[in-house]
Amino acid sequence: MFAAERRQLILEMVRANGAVSLRELARVVQTSEVTVRRDVRALEAEGLLDRRHGGAVLPGGFTRESGFPQKSHLATAEKTAIADLAASFVEEGEAVVVGAGTTTQELARRLARIPGLTVVTNSLLVAQALAHANRVEVVMTGGTLRGSNYALVGSGAEQSLQGLRVTRAFLSGSGLTAERGLSTSNMLSASVDRALVQAAAEVVVLADHTKLGTDTMFQTVPTDLISRLVTDEPPAHDDRAGTELQALADQGVQVAVAGAGAGSAGPGPAPGSGPAPGAGGDTQPPARQPRREVPVPGQRRTHGGSPGGTAGGPGAQLRSAPTSLTPDPTERAARVADLRRR
Repeated sequence: MFAAERRQLILEMVRANGAVSLRELARVVQTSEVTVRRDVRALEAEGLLDRRHGGAVLPGGFTRESGFPQKSHLATAEKTAIADLAASFVEEGEAVVVGAGTTTQELARRLARIPGLTVVTNSLLVAQALAHANRVEVVMTGGTLRGSNYALVGSGAEQSLQGLRVTRAFLSGSGLTAERGLSTSNMLSASVDRALVQAAAEVVVLADHTKLGTDTMFQTVPTDLISRLVTDEPPAHDDRAGTELQALADQGVQVAVAGAGAGSAGPGPAPGSGPAPGAGGDTQPPARQPRREVPVPGQRRTHGGSPGGTAGGPGAQLRSAPTSLTPDPTERAARVADLRRR
């Protein structure tokens, strides 16, 4: 395929979907991501699209939020791996909140296998994924339906969350940076997400590598309130994502990397324990794997006052700031301030 033909096809895909990852573009045009990245740069120079971390969007994508159909086609394999790992942090009988998003929808499908859960959500898609779970109670917020992402927003949703307390919140968003934390392109969605955060003792952010280093209009969760990030392994050439992960870890965020390949660390399935989560589809519930207690240097505490929990699970790789096990608060504050100046 000639360069002009490739670029025309890339442009048509972006116009049809609003946003497309480099990996998906490379698959469709049958070339390498390096070549696709070069094509995207050329199209951006002509003003036909905007580059974003790990993909391309329509011009003006900083303020424009893609709808559910467009988001559902982005980084699907990565979202599945992230959902598998995030579900391993949830125990039987817990009460959790799950925000709106395509990644959290994948998580909900896996939570349906865990008995005794209570799941509070403002997402119709999350509720639908849990609708037929035998021993999972689903509590929906009130609010006004926002059709682009099938979420309930507004004062009704926020008021229904007042006085609620759960163990942890699982949230996604449009972008994640060490400087501002999690953000989204819609003001109403951001406001409800902040209310979800206030209801939880621990905040877990689900974000694939294409969102790392991306900043959007409305902050939902500042970095100092994020207890754990569950993400996928960035490509080797993606220095920006790797740098952002380290910066997040330096600020005390516990990073769990979902790895499907041989290079990922963490305990694998025990012999005879059955398939790993997601390995055989959703029909067979996976055996619950024992989780390791992993001491994390500089581990934060949740804003509820309890330790930020443990990390582990199949395919998990933990990254943390290189600091002592009992850091001096003054030293830590100076280190964070220095990172922000840089």
